[in-house]
Amino acid sequence: MAENILPTAQTVDLSNEKIHWQQDLSYGDYLGLDQLLAAQNTRSGQHDEMLFIVIHQVSELWMKLSIHELRAALAQVQADDLRPAFKMLARVSRIQHQLIQAWEVLATMTPFDYAQFRDTLGQSSGFQSYQYRTLEFLLGNKNARMVEAHRQNPAVHAELTAVLNSPSFYDEALRLLARRGFQIPAEKLNRDWSEPYVADPAVEAAWAEVYRHAEKYWDLYELAEKLVDVEYHFQQWRFSHMKTVERIIGYKRGTGGTAGVSYLVKALDLRFFPELWSVRTAV
Repeated sequence: MAENILPTAQTVDLSNEKIHWQQDLSYGDYLGLDQLLAAQNTRSGQHDEMLFIVIHQVSELWMKLSIHELRAALAQVQADDLRPAFKMLARVSRIQHQLIQAWEVLATMTPFDYAQFRDTLGQSSGFQSYQYRTLEFLLGNKNARMVEAHRQNPAVHAELTAVLNSPSFYDEALRLLARRGFQIPAEKLNRDWSEPYVADPAVEAAWAEVYRHAEKYWDLYELAEKLVDVEYHFQQWRFSHMKTVERIIGYKRGTGGTAGVSYLVKALDLRFFPELWSVRTAV
């Protein structure tokens, strides 16, 4: 008889493990998995609608964590305690890798797949993501008109209005430079925070001093590079978004009423921290 050379199934011996088979607080309870996993409600019955919903829900969770980290880092900058902020900003950059990879998964959906359920979306659109808008406002891309898309949700509208009218991360970074003795124009330190930031040669000169003497201003130099890293990955996220949309729907208008790909292309020219980019030419 031929000898059986196929591997046999093996089980892990749990007899010496102290496993809590009866839990006061289970894994599912702690994470709220019943509610979380019940939130994927498809409307069309089409296979790929589940993919579409999960990718966007996961992205919203990553954005929630990004906002949590950015707000904590902002508080550290306001307190002149930069070392904890560096870890938080580095974490945001790693989160952005996950957001970028989400588009890679969504790009497995073909135009035919999407067309099978696109009409069920109605006028809903990622353009209406209030967490994405919060991220942009926190980083400095202020646009008061964007708040109006959320007027029907008073709590969200109030929260976005508060972020719109507060100093952005870059505003607080410039205030920090001023506290450290750099000559930052007064109109950059006390202005209408709801308005977009406008680059200033004096601010570029301050950052140039930091970059030319990095050893002397190491924490400010590291802060600048952490912010550049965040914006660099944010731009990659925007680009991946644009190319995924182009791949799936071409140049159709977006479900939320935007021009679709053309609108997303314009966003690639936006800068959160303009002098941190222009200073690279100056030094």
